[in-house]
Amino acid sequence: MHEDIMHMNTTSLIRPAWTPATVALTVAGFMVFWPIGLAMLAYVLFGDRFDAFKRDANATVDSVACAFRRSGSGFTRTTATGNVAFDEWRDGEIDRLSNERRKLDEMRADFEEELRELRRAKDQEDFDRFMAKRDAARAKAPKSVPDTKGE
Repeated sequence: MHEDIMHMNTTSLIRPAWTPATVALTVAGFMVFWPIGLAMLAYVLFGDRFDAFKRDANATVDSVACAFRRSGSGFTRTTATGNVAFDEWRDGEIDRLSNERRKLDEMRADFEEELRELRRAKDQEDFDRFMAKRDAARAKAPKSVPDTKGE
C-alpha cells in the first residue's frame, strides 16, 4: 500500500473534480483571500475545459503572430480558405488597402511639412514685427545726455 501512495501522481489529488483536496483548497482559498477561492472554484467547475481552451487560444495566437510577421504591416495575409477566387480577391483587396495606406501616409507627411513651413513663416513674421517695433522705439527715444554735473 505504501508503494501505491508513493507512485500516485500528485496531480491526481488536485484535479478538476470535487475531491476532498479540492474542497479543502477551495475553502482555504476563500478564507485566505477570496480571489484564490474563486479561482479554485473555477478550476473545479471548468478545469477539464482549460486544456482545450488553452490549446485553441495558443493555436489562434500563433497563427495570428505568424501572419503578422509574414506581412510586415498592419494588414495580415491569413491562411488560404480553400476558395481560390476568394483568396485572390482578398489578397488583391489587401494590396489595394496597403497602397491606399501608403498614399495617405505620404499625404500626411506632406501636410505636416506644409504646417511646419506655415509655422516657420508666422514665427518669422512675428519676429520681424518685434524687431521693427524695437528699432522704432529706440529711434524715438532721446539719446541720453552725459551727466556733467559731477565735473
